[in-house]
Amino acid sequence: MLMNKATADLAEMTSKAKSEILLRAAMSKKALNPVLIRLTNLTTLADYFLIVSARSARQVSAVAEEVMKKGREHHFERLSAEGVKEGTWALLDYGDVVVHIFQRPVREFYDLEGLWIEAPREPLPSDLGQDTAPAEEDEEEEDW
Repeated sequence: MLMNKATADLAEMTSKAKSEILLRAAMSKKALNPVLIRLTNLTTLADYFLIVSARSARQVSAVAEEVMKKGREHHFERLSAEGVKEGTWALLDYGDVVVHIFQRPVREFYDLEGLWIEAPREPLPSDLGQDTAPAEEDEEEEDW
């Protein structure tokens, strides 16, 4: 069955709302450098990638746990969760939204933003304000 334009627009709006809820959960645990990439019309993989950084393995796990908690509260179906305990790169797949939580060096190494350079970046909610600013470089990070 083909989706008509109105149905597709509603699905995308719902995916965006979901991505913003999950973004807020990540930011509540002090995630850094959030990027929301819109993948609609580029792939069937997902509608959005939410990418954030964390300073340590412990913070990667804490951010992932908070995102999963918020997902449960909103009854979002999670298809998989990988790397939450290891803490270098956690991937939470909600079907239409995939959340990536990286330690900074791992994020730089895999460069998902570069791989999806043609995908538009969504503006972040303005009320998140300076919480979305780049992290200070002098923050200590755990080795990965």
